[in-house]
Amino acid sequence: MQNCYLEKRDRLPKSISVAVPCYNEEEVISETYKRLKAILDKINIPYEIIFVDDGSKDSTWSLISSFSKNDKTVKAVKLARNHGHQFALTCALDQSKGEVVLIIDADLQDPPELLDEMIKKWQEGYYVIYGQRIARDGESLSKKFFAFAFYRVISKISKINIPQDTGDFRLIDRKALDVLLSMRETQRFIRGMVAWVGFPQTPLPYHRAERFAGTTKYPFKKSLLLAFDAITSFSYAPLRLATYLGMFFSVISFLYFMVVIVLKFMGINFPGYTSLMGAILMLGGIQLIVLGIIGEYVGRIFEQGQKRPLYIIQDIKGEPFGE
Repeated sequence: MQNCYLEKRDRLPKSISVAVPCYNEEEVISETYKRLKAILDKINIPYEIIFVDDGSKDSTWSLISSFSKNDKTVKAVKLARNHGHQFALTCALDQSKGEVVLIIDADLQDPPELLDEMIKKWQEGYYVIYGQRIARDGESLSKKFFAFAFYRVISKISKINIPQDTGDFRLIDRKALDVLLSMRETQRFIRGMVAWVGFPQTPLPYHRAERFAGTTKYPFKKSLLLAFDAITSFSYAPLRLATYLGMFFSVISFLYFMVVIVLKFMGINFPGYTSLMGAILMLGGIQLIVLGIIGEYVGRIFEQGQKRPLYIIQDIKGEPFGE
């Protein structure tokens, strides 16, 4: 998402926050912390690292708690239960105070060393610099195909231009982030919400590595649910599909009855119930699909109307930038 006019910044950011949602990452979190510290110390800008434990069942919380105890630049946040990646990330962004915020997962598939290049793009005048994957190591062919298909489908049916082949890995300026955080919708697809916010945005192509350790926290089922949330949050296409299906089968039914009437006058009858039952079952199935699609949207309206908090914090340790 390029912008023809950019107001360049002739300075470095005043401060940097790094938002790291975590879930069962005991095998990799120490290496993540080490690599983040190395690049942040090299850049030499005041910074904070915010680890949010999304209800982990392993020793992730004790590890990030020890980071915050021994390092004043680290804040450790523990959620009361597993709320989900997008909500843990929202919590980390809510806690951030930096002029720019780096979003990165704990699995080290997205290299923190790209922060230096992102800051250079920020100095050119961009408000969002998002990582765009040119290769994906360590992922199955089916997952790669699903990701490829998803981004191209949503780009066709969405009202906004969601960049293809991207994740949440990105650097966001505080002005754009404040707008993002004002959006408290319960069905969250943050990379799509960032695209909706606008401001000058640009990609940073990179090679996505294999997980450093552990197993993926986004199996096919979770990926499918996230994709469905994205589609229903940024497009009315499923509802339009239901309308088109209704129109299509109405036309088919009308033509069918016309044919039956003509054949009746010609003295031709088709006795039997097999075709009749087939038609009833098919139309009944279509109606249930349509009702299911409408129900998904109604359910989202219901959840939003409850106005429950997006997440619940159980404990916080550390306050890098002070109150």
